Amino acid sequence: MKTLFTLIFTLCLSTLATAKLPAASEEVKAKAAETAAKTAWSGKNDSYALCKSQDKVAASYVQTAKTSGKELKTSTTTPPCADPGPFVYVAGVAPAAAASAPKAKPLEAAGAHSPTPTAASPPSGKLTDAVVNPVKKP
Repeated sequence: MKTLFTLIFTLCLSTLATAKLPAASEEVKAKAAETAAKTAWSGKNDSYALCKSQDKVAASYVQTAKTSGKELKTSTTTPPCADPGPFVYVAGVAPAAAASAPKAKPLEAAGAHSPTPTAASPPSGKLTDAVVNPVKKP
C-alpha cells in the first residue's frame, strides 16, 4: 500500500514539475530589463568606489614613503576613475553612460599576454619529467 501511495504521489509531483509556465508579459520583461540595467550601473558604481579608494591608498603610501625617505620606483600611469553618474533608466533605451562607453578589447588585443621575450621560448626546457623530478627510492 505504501509503495502504491508513493508511486501515485511521485507521478503527481512529476506532472506538476513539467507543467509549462505562461509566457512573461511585457511588464515583466520591462522590469527585468530595468533590473539588469540597474545591476550593471551598480557594478560600475562599485568599480568607481574601488578605484577612488585605491587612489587614496596609493597617495597615502607615496606620502608616507616620501616622508620616511624611501626610494620610490616610477609607477605606471592609470586612467582616471570614471564616475558612472546617477542611475537613469528610460524604458527601451540603454543608459547614456553605457552607450558612450568604449567597448573592451579582447585580452590578446589589450596586451594582457606575456611579454615577447618570455613568449618566444617555451616555459620548460628539454629535460623530461623523470630527470627533473626523480623518484626517491626508500
